[in-house]
Amino acid sequence: MNKKRIITFLSLIVVTLCTIAGCSFLSPTVEQTSKPSASAVPPVKQENVQLTVSAAASLKEALGEITPLYSKAKSNVAIRNNFGSSGDLQQQIINGAPVDVFISAAAKQMDELQKKDLIIVDTRRDLLSNRLVLIVPADKSDTSDLKDLTKANIERIAIGDPRSVPVGQYAEQALTKLELLPDVQSKFVLGNNVRQVLQFVESGNAQAGIVYATDAKTSTKVKVVQVIDAKLHKPIVYPIAVLQKSTNQPSAKSYLEFLSSEPAKTIFEKYGFSTL
Repeated sequence: MNKKRIITFLSLIVVTLCTIAGCSFLSPTVEQTSKPSASAVPPVKQENVQLTVSAAASLKEALGEITPLYSKAKSNVAIRNNFGSSGDLQQQIINGAPVDVFISAAAKQMDELQKKDLIIVDTRRDLLSNRLVLIVPADKSDTSDLKDLTKANIERIAIGDPRSVPVGQYAEQALTKLELLPDVQSKFVLGNNVRQVLQFVESGNAQAGIVYATDAKTSTKVKVVQVIDAKLHKPIVYPIAVLQKSTNQPSAKSYLEFLSSEPAKTIFEKYGFSTL
């Protein structure tokens, strides 16, 4: 048997023995190159996200300024703001509206959603506070405090509908505490949200109204004649929370954190809110 045949014969024996023993014929070099390197993995593309934020109407200007600031920082996240009375927004959420973040103008509406397990409880916090004020048309001077609302010349008083509008609930509490409610209730012109209350006074359709200080600040057509004592009503707080049914919870939580950041606080304070 010549040398070439001997080598071939020995090779066959080695192959047979390794097959029986389960040897691998892949060299270490082949095994290493078969694994993709980290640099070969393409970067993960950020998916575009749209968040729906249902917020009390009194937040319209502040959030209108904060929203583009956040979108600039998070270029893949778009914010859709839905403003209205906190009670109406609460009902929309209960009825299945696709909302990611809710900001109420009172604890009551958030409490109701929490009872129904519709919010992520550990995301809930009080974001802002506000003050209640009595306003009249800018060219009027015959009213200076809540007691004047009982006078015969005051025929229409604008307040938010207490059934669904927190500013109306606070107004009713203050008037009750002062024992004025029975004397003025028949004069009420009810607004669907605080901005409608403001409009009633601006247009002269009401001779006085009770709104938040932040809303009065947005208008040159009305003037504040009294900052109502905070002891006359429940604390005005704006709780915020992420909704259980949000399909974008990580982005919603990120947005919630941004609203507590210094840039956002500066804007809220610019519009008259107190940050918490």
